[in-house]
Amino acid sequence: MMQRKFLLAALLVSGVVLYLAGCSKQSEDKLAGSTIPCDTLNVSYSQQIVPILQSICYNCHGQGNTAGSGGINLSTYTALKVYADNGYLVGNVTHAPGYVGMPYGLPKLPDCEIFTFVAWVNQGAKNN
Repeated sequence: MMQRKFLLAALLVSGVVLYLAGCSKQSEDKLAGSTIPCDTLNVSYSQQIVPILQSICYNCHGQGNTAGSGGINLSTYTALKVYADNGYLVGNVTHAPGYVGMPYGLPKLPDCEIFTFVAWVNQGAKNN
């Protein structure tokens, strides 16, 4: 009986330690493959938004690639700003209820990229 209590207590303590070690921000970044911190303090359209668009969105929503994407072209600041202002950009990239999750048919973007889009919109979606 005493050994059973000791074993249970040891398992409980071990579980708590493993849980706390596994939930650190550093572990989360490693699991996500991120080696750079997610900086959303002053998001720049040209430095942060355009690279995400180029690597992920322009395949379907770039110049000349919009036939299968409802004709939505996000290759210019002016075009993207429309979707930033009407809420569709954030709704789509966060997979919010009532919106078509983007990228279509694929998993959500990494959290940092989602946070970057949301921060850019919340900061006024500036052309900077």
